[in-house]
Amino acid sequence: MKENYFLKFEKAISTIVDILLALLIIVVVIVMGEGIFNIVLHVIPLNNVSELTLLIEEIATLFILLEVILMLLRYIKEGHHIPVRYLILISITAILRELLLAHGNGTNSLLLSISILVLVGVLFILEKVKAFHKGEGRMEK
Repeated sequence: MKENYFLKFEKAISTIVDILLALLIIVVVIVMGEGIFNIVLHVIPLNNVSELTLLIEEIATLFILLEVILMLLRYIKEGHHIPVRYLILISITAILRELLLAHGNGTNSLLLSISILVLVGVLFILEKVKAFHKGEGRMEK
């Protein structure tokens, strides 16, 4: 009897999470639409360098928002599970955005570049571990 209540509670929470994620996706799509509108309205003429910087910033932000939407859709599709690879890719994009827009010292740029290299290394290791586990599965058959 207790299991039945737990399963109903788990299903209710899952439904609530899915609804909230759908609302979050709608909000992110609206923000992306606003970003595209701002690009078309204010940036496309490209009269000076500051507008080019704004264009790069808006495009990088749109990529991050797109990755967030794809991650949320994948989260719902895969039964409330986010692959670590997606989180790493979003992190790389966010760091790359900061690197493109940073007009600071060289040390900051070097540290951002090293952090991207570390994250790419982690992705590489994850892929090798995944391939290793797939290889083990074939041997057992």
